[in-house]
Amino acid sequence: MRKKGYKGRCEKKNLSKSMDVCRSYDAIQSVYADILQQDENIQEIRCNVLLDGLSEGDYTSDFVCIRKDGEWMVRECVFRKFLTKPMTVRLLDTSREYWLRHGISDWGIVIDEERKSTEKSVIAT
Repeated sequence: MRKKGYKGRCEKKNLSKSMDVCRSYDAIQSVYADILQQDENIQEIRCNVLLDGLSEGDYTSDFVCIRKDGEWMVRECVFRKFLTKPMTVRLLDTSREYWLRHGISDWGIVIDEERKSTEKSVIAT
C-alpha cells in the first residue's frame, strides 16, 4: 500500500498480463510482479490500484489480479521490518476492509524473506 503520487524509486515493467505499465517501488513489488506474470492461474494484473474514498487519504493497493476462474485477489507488499509499525497495521487493515466491502475476500500480504540471525554480511577489504 502506498500513498497516491508516491515519489520514490520506480521501476517500470511491461507485463503481458497488465493493460498498463506496472510500476514497482521496491524489490518486493518487482519480484512479486514477475511471480504473478509467470503464474498460469493469473489472467490479469493491475498494479497500484487506487482505493477510492478512504478517510486515511489517497492510497493504492499494490496488486489487484483476476484469476482464470474469474475470482479476484489482492496482494499488498510490505517489508517485514514494517509489520509491527502502527501505521502499517492500520493501512493494511484498511485495505483488507476496503476489498471485503467490494466483495473480494482473497486478500493477502507479501513480505520479504526472513533471514537467519546467524547470517552476516561479509565485507572484503
